[in-house]
Amino acid sequence: MPGVRSLSIVLAAISGVAVLLGSALAPGYAQDRRPNIILIVADDAGYTDLGAFGGEISTPNIDALAAAGVRFTNFYVGPTCSPTRSMMLSGTDNHVAGLGNMAEFTASNQKGKPGYEGYLNARVAPVSSLLKDAGYRTYMAGKWHMGEEPQHFPAARGFERDLTLIPGGGSHFDDMWGAAGEKQLYTRNGKVISSLRAGFHSSVDYTNAIIENIEENKADNRPFFAYLAYQAPHDPFQLPDDWLDKYKGRYDQGYDATRAARIERMKQLGILGQNATVFPRLPNVPAWSSLSQDEQKQSARRMELYAAMLEHLDSNVGRLVQYLKQNNLYDSTLFVFLSDNGPEGNIMKMGAPWDNSRFEDWGKKGTFIQYGPAWAQVSAGPYRMFKGFQSEGGIRTPMIIAGRGVRGSGRTSDALTHVMDVPATFLSVAGVTHPTTFQGQPIAPLQGKSLVPVLNESQTDVRGPTDWLGWELFGNRAIRQNNWKLLWLCSPFGPGKWQLFDLKADPGETNDISDAHQQIREQLLDRWAEYARVNNVIMPSESPICAKVE
Repeated sequence: MPGVRSLSIVLAAISGVAVLLGSALAPGYAQDRRPNIILIVADDAGYTDLGAFGGEISTPNIDALAAAGVRFTNFYVGPTCSPTRSMMLSGTDNHVAGLGNMAEFTASNQKGKPGYEGYLNARVAPVSSLLKDAGYRTYMAGKWHMGEEPQHFPAARGFERDLTLIPGGGSHFDDMWGAAGEKQLYTRNGKVISSLRAGFHSSVDYTNAIIENIEENKADNRPFFAYLAYQAPHDPFQLPDDWLDKYKGRYDQGYDATRAARIERMKQLGILGQNATVFPRLPNVPAWSSLSQDEQKQSARRMELYAAMLEHLDSNVGRLVQYLKQNNLYDSTLFVFLSDNGPEGNIMKMGAPWDNSRFEDWGKKGTFIQYGPAWAQVSAGPYRMFKGFQSEGGIRTPMIIAGRGVRGSGRTSDALTHVMDVPATFLSVAGVTHPTTFQGQPIAPLQGKSLVPVLNESQTDVRGPTDWLGWELFGNRAIRQNNWKLLWLCSPFGPGKWQLFDLKADPGETNDISDAHQQIREQLLDRWAEYARVNNVIMPSESPICAKVE
C-alpha cells in the first residue's frame, strides 16, 4: 500500500476523474476506473511515413489506431530527440527542463547554466512520477536520452519497471554497440545490466518488456502508464534476417517519384491542400535520374531497410494491442503515438562511423546503414528540411490519439498542438493536478495544454488567436502564432535572417513574406524575445549545424 501522502493523492485523483468521466467511483484501487495510458514514440519517423499520413510503408496496426481515434495533423515537437523527450515528460519547454541543448552538443557558454544540465532536471516534475504518486503502475521500455547517471535514470524519475537504453542510440541487437564503437549503457528496473538476451532486437524486446510488466501486475486492478520508446526507425537500420528483404525492389523508382506519390496521397487523405507548396529537393541532392545504376541500387536499398524498420515497429505495436484485447484491457486504455522529431538527414556533426560493410550484409548486426537527406525529404513530404531544424520538416510530426475517452473515430484534427500537451492530457484524464512543488522544492508550471476538449469533441482547438509556440536549438529558432511562422535558419540551410511564412498558404515554407507583413513580423519578433526571456534561452557559442551563430 502507498504511504499516507500517496494515498491522499490517489483518493483525490479518483474523485477528480469520476467527475471527468461522469461516474461515481468509490475510493480504492479495486474500483479504480481511470484509464490505462500507453505512450508510443517512434524515433526519427517522418511526417509522411505512416499509411495514415500518406506513406506507402505498411503500418496497419498504427493506422488502425488512427481509424479508431484522431490524427493530429498540426502537431509539433522539438527539432531533435532529447529536447522533445524532456518536454514530453515534463510539460515544460526543454530550456526549462534541462535539455536546452542536447548534452552531446552543449556549447561552452551554456555549460553549468540552469536549463542546460543535459538531463531531465529537478525543476520539473515528470508525469511518470506524478502518475506513480497517484496510484498508477509506471513502466518504461526503450530509449531514454535524458541523463546517464543513476540519479537521472528512469527508475529515479518515476518508472517502477524499465528496460532502457540510457544514451541516444546504438545497435538494435544484443551486441550493445554504439556509434563510436563503445558498449552502450542499459538498465533493467533501475540496475545497470552487462548483457542483453541472446537474439535481442530493440523493437521486439521493448514490446516484450511492456507486455510482461502489464501481465505481472494486472491482477491488482491499478491503472498503468506505459512509455514504449522505440529506437526504430533510428539508424543504424538493423533487422532480423526474415525482415531484411521485406521491401526488396519497392524503391527502385527513386526518391523523387516516391516523394511525389506521398504528397499526392496526402492530398487524397485531406491532410494537405490541393495547391499546397512543396519545398524543393535540396541543391546538394542530385536528381534520381542522374545517379548511376550502382548508386541507385545502393540508395534504394537504404530506403528498403528503413521501410522495413518501420513496418517491423508497427508489427510489434500490433502484438501489444492484441495482448491488451485478449486481456480485456484495450477498451480501458488511452493510446498516444507520435514521432520525436523529423526524419534523420544526417547533416549534424555526430561522428558516426562510415560503414564499409558488404552490400549484401547491410541491415545485419554490426552494420551502420543510414539513408541521408534525399530519403529524409521523402519522409518529410512537402515540408522543409528534417531533423535538427525548426522548419516544418524538423518539428511537425504525426500524432495519433485513440482509445478510452476519445469520441468519434477516424477523425482528423488540425488543432495547433505541441508535445508539451501530452503530459497535461495524461494528468487531466487521470484526475491529477500538477503541483507547485515536488520533492520539497518549487517546480516549473505546465506550459502545455490538455487535449481532452479536442478528444471529447467539446472544442476544436485548445489554443486561441493570441497563443503562440517557440523553439530554439543549435542557434536556429522559430515562433508560430496562428498560421504565421517566423523562422531563422543559419547558412547554408537558410539565409541567416528571420523569414516570415503563412503556413496555411505556404506549408512548404517557400515564400518569405516579411516585406509585405512587416507589422506581423515585428509582433512575432516580440514573441521571440518573450520566449527567450521566459525560458532562459542562451544562444550557443558553437553549433553542430551552424558555422556561425548570430
